[in-house]
Amino acid sequence: MATRTIQLRGGDARDIAMVDALMKAAFDPRFGEAWTRGQALGVLALPGIRLTIALVDDVPAGFAMVRGVLDEAELLLIAVDPAQRRRGIATALLRAIEADCAATGVTDLHLEVRAGNDALKLYLAHGFVKVGERRAYYRGPEGKAYDAHTYRRALP
Repeated sequence: MATRTIQLRGGDARDIAMVDALMKAAFDPRFGEAWTRGQALGVLALPGIRLTIALVDDVPAGFAMVRGVLDEAELLLIAVDPAQRRRGIATALLRAIEADCAATGVTDLHLEVRAGNDALKLYLAHGFVKVGERRAYYRGPEGKAYDAHTYRRALP
């Protein structure tokens, strides 16, 4: 059996094609969660944004984008190629984000997630606690609305 290697590296706007492809593969379009390429590029240009790319045996497998402001940060996006899920990639990305945030003085990490999203299991396992909800926050292409729940984790 071949050993899989998860490699994490920083990313930037030059990685937009990879980010866009992973987002299209990872997010079900019926929920309206994925960003457009333009939205992702626009956010990458802002101060305090960190993009982390996950590669498995040198093949793009996932990414995470975080925005930090002073002692708080928000996990804006995390996506893993569906063919690579349940293999520790999201956990590796989240651990790297948490460590990077803690090392830069962030004390609170926030995120929001669609109600019913399978990723919630990951967030709860990492100590995130629900702090609120946004009714009808996501809109699918057919107009159906989905609630978003907000979570927070205190970092050491």
